[in-house]
Amino acid sequence: MTRQVTLDEAQTQLPELVEAVKKGETIVIAQNDQPVVQLIAITPAKRHAQFGSAAGFVVVAEDFDAPLPDFTEYMQ
Repeated sequence: MTRQVTLDEAQTQLPELVEAVKKGETIVIAQNDQPVVQLIAITPAKRHAQFGSAAGFVVVAEDFDAPLPDFTEYMQ
């Protein structure tokens, strides 16, 4: 749905207009009965995974592949 308001109305009702836009409404601001500005919600950009972006976050212990003490009886 699209709603048109004057510049004066937009100045006094900006918080309400922002809430309406967040709910999916499109607001057109007019000056001298001519549409000048359109308020629309911003859709967040989808981020794609990038190779190497987790570098330094994962640490592999030196004894990673060492036998676990709980399994010594199974290793005979």
